[in-house]
Amino acid sequence: MRSAAASAQLGSVYSPSAPASAEPSRAEPNRAEPKRAEPNGAEAEPNGAELSRTGPSRAERSRTEPSHPLSVYRRLLKMGGAVSAGEDNDELIDNLKEAQYIRTELVEQAFRAIDRADYYLEEFKDNAYKDLAWKHGNIHLSAPCIYSEVMEALDLQPGLSFLNLGSGTGYLSSMVGLILGPFGVNHGVELHSDVIEYAKQKLDFFIKTSDSFDKFEFCEPSFVIGNCLEISPDCTQYDRVYCGAGVQKEHEDYMKNLLKVGGILVMPLEEKLTKITRTGPSAWETKKILAVSFAPLIQPNHADSGKSRLVHLPPVAVRSLQDLARIAIRGTIKKIIHQEAMSKAGNGLKNPPRFKRRRVRRRRMETIVFLDKEVFASRISSPSDDNNNSEDMEDERPEEEDTKPSELKPEPPVNFLREKVLSLPLPDPLKYYLLYYREK
Repeated sequence: MRSAAASAQLGSVYSPSAPASAEPSRAEPNRAEPKRAEPNGAEAEPNGAELSRTGPSRAERSRTEPSHPLSVYRRLLKMGGAVSAGEDNDELIDNLKEAQYIRTELVEQAFRAIDRADYYLEEFKDNAYKDLAWKHGNIHLSAPCIYSEVMEALDLQPGLSFLNLGSGTGYLSSMVGLILGPFGVNHGVELHSDVIEYAKQKLDFFIKTSDSFDKFEFCEPSFVIGNCLEISPDCTQYDRVYCGAGVQKEHEDYMKNLLKVGGILVMPLEEKLTKITRTGPSAWETKKILAVSFAPLIQPNHADSGKSRLVHLPPVAVRSLQDLARIAIRGTIKKIIHQEAMSKAGNGLKNPPRFKRRRVRRRRMETIVFLDKEVFASRISSPSDDNNNSEDMEDERPEEEDTKPSELKPEPPVNFLREKVLSLPLPDPLKYYLLYYREK
């Protein structure tokens, strides 16, 4: 059966002529090392517009090309689908690591710290842990495999400046902010005012409610409205720049000029996710990462006023002494907590057992296939699934039997920083200031 939620969010129409299933042969020999899946890395197309391409349009190709099962599978990968869906955010990250999309510890920590489902509308959260792009109106999220490639390519470090062109929901900007730390710069430009409002709501929710906020020193994103092709020429340059829409060749130099020497620009250029490093004032190194299909940047419209509306990015603010003191105090408390934990470990006290999530290595993957403007449900599975499924289940039964009942339920997380701050002999207003006035 097709997914009603998926068809509703994409505004697609189910066609009875579409095949009911697509099961291409995907049997692969056993390998000692996992091979990374290579998606065509696609993005949802805003406002239903066709992607800018040479040659016939998608509609024309759909009338001339047969719906071969393999071609259907390839089109599915254009929406992401490089890794299996997860039951929760952690399992999605596990799958991205296994497929080698997440390769560094910093990126892994950032992905685990922010639950992708928090950036979905409530009625679409069932799809949050699938490796698929999502779009509803102007709100858009790229597929997790795309975000992980972008984060790895940016080579983020604490204290850098970052510019997100097409910042959308703020999901990527918030993950980047966890790595940049309190002395970084985190700016975003978004075309749609309703999306900026949505991003600010999600950012406020994260700061007030997530325990991850206290585990990191956060560089809070600042969002401005405008067309990213109209940034004021006197704006500062950045260490890292990402563009979340397809960049035409004529705008390549414009994007490059946003970078400092030594900076990194990641953007979809000519249907390839491209990493450009500025090695000198007029020297560049370019690397193609993977094939993608992004909707193109929206060109500025000057029909109303006849002149450009320059986008002025936020100034790089100098932190107040009070704010610097808060950062220093929180950092000192975190060091004390870490030292206490190490002391307990040195005295022979074991860490409390962690909840081990039960995973099935080989399983059928229910997917939603996006074929041009049609949506239909499909099951794509390996022929070895049926032969090995029962064997895998038998392999995992002994682990279940050996697991103690106390390990089956995860212990509620403890926010040690919050507990330590609240126990200090300080006035309550100062305690709440140190906690950024966050809710429990």
